[in-house]
Amino acid sequence: MTERRGSFRTVVADPNLRRVELAFLGFNMTEFATWIAILVYAYDRGGAAAMGAVSVILLVPSAFVAPFAAYAGDRFRRDRVLALDYLVQGIAMAVTAATLYLDAPVAWVYTTAMIASISITFTRPAQNSLLPGLTETPADLTAANVVSGVVEGTGKMLGPIIAGILLASSGPWAVFATFAVVTLLGALLVSGLRVDVSTVTPDARIEAGDVWRETLRGFRTLRSARGPRLIVLLMSSGVIVVGALDVLFVATAIELLDIGASGAAFLSAAFGAGAIVGAASTVALVGRRRLTPSLAGGAVLFGAPIGLVAIAPSAVSAPVLFAAAEAGRSVGDVSGRTLLQRISPNDVLSRVFGVLEGLTMLALVIGSVGAAILIEAYGVQAALVVVGAFLPVVILLTSGRLLSIDRSAEAPDTERLRLLRDISFAPLPAPAMERVLADVIPIETAAGDRLIREGDPGDLFYVIVEGRVEITRRGERVSELGPGAYVGEIALLRDVPRTASVTALTPLRLLALEREPFLLAVTGHPVSHAAARAAAETRSG
Repeated sequence: MTERRGSFRTVVADPNLRRVELAFLGFNMTEFATWIAILVYAYDRGGAAAMGAVSVILLVPSAFVAPFAAYAGDRFRRDRVLALDYLVQGIAMAVTAATLYLDAPVAWVYTTAMIASISITFTRPAQNSLLPGLTETPADLTAANVVSGVVEGTGKMLGPIIAGILLASSGPWAVFATFAVVTLLGALLVSGLRVDVSTVTPDARIEAGDVWRETLRGFRTLRSARGPRLIVLLMSSGVIVVGALDVLFVATAIELLDIGASGAAFLSAAFGAGAIVGAASTVALVGRRRLTPSLAGGAVLFGAPIGLVAIAPSAVSAPVLFAAAEAGRSVGDVSGRTLLQRISPNDVLSRVFGVLEGLTMLALVIGSVGAAILIEAYGVQAALVVVGAFLPVVILLTSGRLLSIDRSAEAPDTERLRLLRDISFAPLPAPAMERVLADVIPIETAAGDRLIREGDPGDLFYVIVEGRVEITRRGERVSELGPGAYVGEIALLRDVPRTASVTALTPLRLLALEREPFLLAVTGHPVSHAAARAAAETRSG
């Protein structure tokens, strides 16, 4: 419990994280409010079929752009990518508002809305890949994701409420105009971040001419890594349900509950209330070693209440059941994102989330079109039952493989994490540090044991947990080191024989890292590599 409170205090106290989360709140309000506005606009002109069609028009282009958009987050500073993205979004929203206000042809409205939708594809990959660089420990990262979940839920509740008021009083154009201003304010917030450049520029080695090849690394990572691939597929399956609900809640409000378009907007706010409850409940996930049970449980809870709406539809029960469904989705989403951040390579993290964002757009299309087809063929109630059963079935079919992910993604020992963060090749982002810890070998030695012999080949890097060692060079005493100190990096980094001998003065507890994972960790993060080599040169001199 102490770890959880400390992590949340860290997140709340960090001015950079506050700015990022506040801008993210505006983004979520904008995303959900403008989506409702364009769906209501489409429904007024063609019913459920038109809503399915507009989903295709807006989301398919975004799905193809998303992986390339995410490339920017692995090529350039992630804070600047996010700030520029908010700026472009704000301008696109303003142009869409103008087309709606001027009653431009439908094709023009959909074109400008499509541009706004494409700009949104940059946001979540940049946001999700930026957070690990702004946090230090796995607990802090999970806490930041929990806060993001609460923020998303709050945006999902407030955005539709504001949209409902604006739709009733002015129309869809007012929704886009209002949230254009909100998004531009988000750009100002993110542009004011004060961060260590090394934590938000993951791979300066990527060349500008390698856009296509480097963009595809996100796909290759998922193709070769079973764990991240399964998580992405499960999260995408959940988004199919989200896409279906985008159509179903409007049809439920207008056709099943008879509460009109503004009622649909307020019904959507129930999802936001549920998201806040769900995200707040994920406080229990901070510091937890196993996250797949919450991912699976959240997915089941997301699906089941949707089917119940069809059994006894009413203006009273429907908001409660939709809120319960969204609470489940929030738990599953926080768990899935945290797992994906833990087990995906940092240098392609934005591109992995870019693939997820692209699949998310396609999943939204599949869900929206599928729901429209079900409504036209069988009615709203039958569509609710089918959509509600989808996720529980998917979880049942994948439960065995899902549990295996937990065994490979357990949260690391916090003491070990603290020791590794203090060495010269820090800072490593939290997920990268976790991967280093997965290869750490605990060692115990007796007093008098020779840990390293001068002139021998280098094979291991050591961090002292308990005890003291003596450093000698050519038989002469050089220094004495204790807990938190490290030895053995010079031979590994410079590819030379051991430059000194290390002998245990007392019984020792050590953390050892073999040559290959040590070098992989260091060289995989350019700034850390440079810092480590500089430290090695200093110590060897």
